[in-house]
Amino acid sequence: MLHTRTNARHHPHDDAPETAEAFRRLAELPPGPERDALRDEIVEAWLPMAERLAGRFRSRGESMDDLRQVAALGLVKAVDRYDPGRGNAFESYAVPTITGEIKRHFRDHMWTLHVPRRVQDLRNRVRFAQQELSRTIPGRGPTVAEIAEHAHLSEDEARAGLEALESFATLSLDAELPGSEDGYSLGDSLGSPDPALDTVVDREAVKPGLAALPERERAILYMRFFGDMTQSRIAEHMGISQMHVSRLISRCCDRLRDQVMRDVR
Repeated sequence: MLHTRTNARHHPHDDAPETAEAFRRLAELPPGPERDALRDEIVEAWLPMAERLAGRFRSRGESMDDLRQVAALGLVKAVDRYDPGRGNAFESYAVPTITGEIKRHFRDHMWTLHVPRRVQDLRNRVRFAQQELSRTIPGRGPTVAEIAEHAHLSEDEARAGLEALESFATLSLDAELPGSEDGYSLGDSLGSPDPALDTVVDREAVKPGLAALPERERAILYMRFFGDMTQSRIAEHMGISQMHVSRLISRCCDRLRDQVMRDVR
C-alpha cells in the first residue's frame, strides 16, 4: 500500500502520497502484470492532485469531467516518463506535465478558429486581469487602460486579448438570434451578392469611352439605352435614317467594348 506524506514542507499538497519507493520498484520491474498493477496504484494515488490541477481551469468553458480526463492523461504520461534516478521529486515533474497537457487540450481542441499562441496568451492574461480587477472595482467593468496596466501589457495588446475572448468559439449560422421568436437565424441576416453591382461596374468601365464619343453618338446611346427609345424614334428625333442609327449604335458599342477589353488586359 502507498502512504500519504503529511510533511507539507516537502510537498505543496498536504495529501501528496509517498511514492518514491514505488517508483524505484517500478523502474526495476520488467513489463508484465505486476508492473502494470504497481503503475495503476501510483496513478490512482496521485489522481487527487491531478484533479485539483484540473480545477484551476474550470472557468474556461470546458466541462470538469473533460478536464479531469485530460489531467488524468497527463498524470499517466508523467508516471510513464518519470525517471527516479535523476533525483527529482515526482511532484515537481508531474505538475508541469499535467498542466501542459491541459493547456495543450485548450489550444488544440477548444479554439474553433486557429488563433496564434501569442494571442491565446494575451487572452489568458486579459481574462485574469479582468477577474482580479472586477473584485476591486465596484459598479463597473475595468477599462482597457486598467487591464493593460494590471496585466503589464500595452493597450493594443489588451485589445487583442479582449477580441480573443470573443473568438473562443464560433456561432453557427443556423443558430437562432437572441430575442427571435420565429426561428430567424444569423444566416438569414447575411446579405447576398447584388446583381445590380455588375451594372455599376459596367457603367464605370465604359464611362471614359462614352466621354470620348462625339456628342451625337453619346445622345443616340443615351436615348437607346437610358431612354429606352426604339431606333425608329431615335432616327425621327435625330433626322436621320433608322439604318444609320443602327450602324452608329453598333459601331459605338464595338468601340466601347474594345476599349474596355484593352483596359482589362
